[in-house]
Amino acid sequence: MNAETIGGWLAAVGVPAEVVCVGAEADNAWCLVRDETPGEDGQYGWEVFWREQGNRYDWARFESEHVACHYLFGRLTWAQVARGAVGLLPEQAR
Repeated sequence: MNAETIGGWLAAVGVPAEVVCVGAEADNAWCLVRDETPGEDGQYGWEVFWREQGNRYDWARFESEHVACHYLFGRLTWAQVARGAVGLLPEQAR
């Protein structure tokens, strides 16, 4: 999973596209952006956060794009499970 594919994965579990913004910051959305300031190792990191009224909340930074995407996917999928939108499939009639 990466920044290009996470939208499809989130859509598959019912996360509305308007609550996720990849590659930019947008209010009232979970944002996944590349940090344009390289770390001590010269590598660029990835940030995940909720943005509201221009402020960042629940901010997390990762060195790996894949780890950042899996973090965001897990967090939003858990929210879908908690609200009952995703869960076990009903047992099929035999």
